[in-house]
Amino acid sequence: MAKLIVPLSELQVKNAKPKDKPYKLSDGGGLFVEVMPSGSRIWRWKFRQANGKENALTFGPYPEITLQDAREKRLAARRLMLQGIDPAKHRDDAKRLLKERAANTFEKIAREWHANRVPTWSERTAKNVLQRLEADIFPAIGRKPIDELKHLDVIAALRKIEERGASEVAHRQRAVCASIFSYAIQCGFTERNLVTDMKDVLKTVRVGHFAAINADELPQFLAILDRNEARMFAPTRIALRLMLLCFVRTSELIETPWSEIDLERGEWIIPWQRMKRGKLTVNPDMTNHHVCLSRQALELLRELHAITGRSKYLFPNQRDHEKPISNNTILVALGRMGYKGKMTGHGFRALAMSTIKERLGYRHEVVDRQLAHAPKDKVASAYDRAQFLAERRRMMQDWADYIDAVSGKGAPPQTPRLTLVSGEFSRDGGTGGHHV
Repeated sequence: MAKLIVPLSELQVKNAKPKDKPYKLSDGGGLFVEVMPSGSRIWRWKFRQANGKENALTFGPYPEITLQDAREKRLAARRLMLQGIDPAKHRDDAKRLLKERAANTFEKIAREWHANRVPTWSERTAKNVLQRLEADIFPAIGRKPIDELKHLDVIAALRKIEERGASEVAHRQRAVCASIFSYAIQCGFTERNLVTDMKDVLKTVRVGHFAAINADELPQFLAILDRNEARMFAPTRIALRLMLLCFVRTSELIETPWSEIDLERGEWIIPWQRMKRGKLTVNPDMTNHHVCLSRQALELLRELHAITGRSKYLFPNQRDHEKPISNNTILVALGRMGYKGKMTGHGFRALAMSTIKERLGYRHEVVDRQLAHAPKDKVASAYDRAQFLAERRRMMQDWADYIDAVSGKGAPPQTPRLTLVSGEFSRDGGTGGHHV
């Protein structure tokens, strides 16, 4: 017959006196309080595992764990056993999970996410993303477990960026944090993406564009460039002219080596590795870019060759001829001309796109190919840029002639003659419709 154990009272546990050796006061059902010689009292629960071996769980010290608390823990452990779960293993798993959660800080997960994305980014993008996180996000929330972060933690970090006047940076960091949380969910580190709910916590940023003059402002720009009141060196003036005539990206012009230029044949072909879309780590566009030099652009290159032809680059750095001029040279030159905040290197591309379509009547697709833009749909991406090469060559010469005309160096620009083709108006000599 099993020994009948009278349940303990709170008073018995409270008044239990220490002895020379530890002793137990049982409450029944395997629960007991162990009284130590030091006077401390520890709640423990004895149970038998599925393999028949005896084991014990420690519930904690009295009075922090009261008699009622200990009984509730015993009941919870019994319920686990009814489900076939070993209470000791469940305890160990919970401790391990708690330790892992504490170790999975936002910074740790963010660095994992960054390392995972690096192969898909350019070196510059990878560096910038990490530097922004280290400067703005990690100091605020980096040490906190990602699963314990609250909305206010992230919002405070983002608003601190916004308060210093960097609203666009704050919005970009919000997007980066959203990606990090998404990665954490996929890896099982957390269950909710806090940032996807933060659509209205930052001030709305007006989407801006690179400063650019329009077609009506072009004659004055050309006049200022011709007068050279800014006292620019010849290579700098030629660089601005080539930006206008060829409307390549600034880096694509200033980093051009003379080896890409064929002055005899009048060709400039930029290898795909130097193009923006060619630098993509994943699915780079391996199409070489034909700049389609006009007669005027070729004359400028010949003039420039007499000045810098012995250097590696068209526009060598004055201090180190083995390096090109800095990306900032074009902006500084425009600023000296009085166009700071009004025109940028990218602005030449915007000017050419709008003017060639509106004043010269060329189709958007042709100008877009010359700008080396990514096709916006799969159908367009199936066509090689060479498909428009003949038309692009005509267009670039027409564009150069137009610039001469508005600067007073050539015949006045004529409105293109439009003919009706298949229900649409088309520029003479073009292939396809230009809506009017």
